[in-house]
Amino acid sequence: MLQKDTVAPDFTLYATPDQKITLSEFRGKNVILAFYPADWSPVCSDQMALYNETLKFFKQYDAEIFGISVDSKWCHMAFAQSRNLHFPLLADFEAKGEIAKQYGVYNEEEGECNRALFVIDKDGVIAWSYLSPTAVNPGADGILDALETLKTK
Repeated sequence: MLQKDTVAPDFTLYATPDQKITLSEFRGKNVILAFYPADWSPVCSDQMALYNETLKFFKQYDAEIFGISVDSKWCHMAFAQSRNLHFPLLADFEAKGEIAKQYGVYNEEEGECNRALFVIDKDGVIAWSYLSPTAVNPGADGILDALETLKTK
């Protein structure tokens, strides 16, 4: 898993069936990457719902959040609509898990992303990372603490 002070690998992934997002386009903003195993699973559903409720706090730190899993753009679209999510879910679908592998959080045995969080600073450098047990929602406290640390730098 990539650690603090590592330059975050750039990527371009589908956010919707006809829109791609490139990480480097967000230089100048803090970015939160929330890798998770799968849409529709109970823990992932709770985790993404929590981040949806926490968006206003992330915005106070000039931060954008992106959920990332190996599910397809179509699956993400249905999941986001059903859960009324207001942040992009990115499809690390083809080649499967390519971005998760670059960040060191792809679970080869399960064929899905590990549950991992990264806070990337405005210069594109990882400021904080955390690997959570798969069955545990990591919450938002670590993210908010990392953003607060960046604010006071």
